[in-house]
Amino acid sequence: MLCRRLLRTANPSQGLRAFATTTGRPSAKRTPSLADLEPDKAESFNQRQKEYRERLQETARARDASGSSKAPQSSPTKDSTTNFIPGVGQGLGSLSTATGRSAEVEQKEPQRKPGLVTNLIYGTKEGRELDAQIEASFSQVLARGKYVHSIVCHDVKPDCVDEYVDLVGKWYPRMASMPDNNVHLVGSWRTEVGDCDTFVHIWEYQRYQGYHASLHAISTHPEFPEFNEKLRKLIRTKTSSLMQEFSFWPTTAPRQLGGIFELRSYTLHPGNLLEWETHWRRGLKARREVMEGVGAWFVQIGELNTVHHLWQFANLEERKIRREQSWSVEGWSETVHKTVPLIQTMKSRILIPMPWSPVA
Repeated sequence: MLCRRLLRTANPSQGLRAFATTTGRPSAKRTPSLADLEPDKAESFNQRQKEYRERLQETARARDASGSSKAPQSSPTKDSTTNFIPGVGQGLGSLSTATGRSAEVEQKEPQRKPGLVTNLIYGTKEGRELDAQIEASFSQVLARGKYVHSIVCHDVKPDCVDEYVDLVGKWYPRMASMPDNNVHLVGSWRTEVGDCDTFVHIWEYQRYQGYHASLHAISTHPEFPEFNEKLRKLIRTKTSSLMQEFSFWPTTAPRQLGGIFELRSYTLHPGNLLEWETHWRRGLKARREVMEGVGAWFVQIGELNTVHHLWQFANLEERKIRREQSWSVEGWSETVHKTVPLIQTMKSRILIPMPWSPVA
């Protein structure tokens, strides 16, 4: 096994995206790292962020003006939901579906005389309404339901990193570009701070049926066995979980803002996911005023009771500044106060986007 083979045969013109956080295309002979970033590029990051948000606002206005539920072809968003702009489009959403379900229960509720026996048999009216809200929250509010996302982590052998980048950097973009596979690669990153030499990939599918169909299509590709055999020799472990987006935070469309990413992962005490979502739905509006979000997901199959948040910053210093600014925004301190007791463990990783990553 020649893990130390460098990328001398890689062709720079193969269509991989340029590493957006550097002054030019990185050498194909080494893997991107934090050292490639120029530390004083916060202003250029902020300008790209501003332009990106302005395009989203223009898309929302155009959609409202046309009365169409579809965004124009030039829209940077993947669907009709406006992303990361407080007060535009659906914004942070609401519990209106849960409230509507409660009203429906109330309309169908037969008139019963209040009393100890009635409450003992049927429960209180308030309790029944709360049950309806909880049921509606899980089925209609907690998850968007339109997409299923997988988060795949490869723990790569240190002396195999360059060979891994060469292999995956050619295979993943190909699989994502084939219409028959019906899969979208959100992004690929290398962990710079945290579990070093761990690569994180997030994929998007059309519900669970789409996930199964995509898995089947890729696994039956004639070149898959060779790819899989090579991959197995380069990694020590592989973990995979299936997730859904929180309804109040759609995953961003492809974009090139530059900078670094932070993946924050929380393991919650069982049974606290709905309460977590309720507090974060309120607190995220404060966070978005000073920070750029990429997406938020909760695991449904795999590492259960786990929530992932992905953020983007110009650099580590800007990350520190933006996080400190959050405390000055009304509502954030209350969100932290209410969510901390719900957490068992928490983890932070600093990620660097790979050259082929659509979100970078």
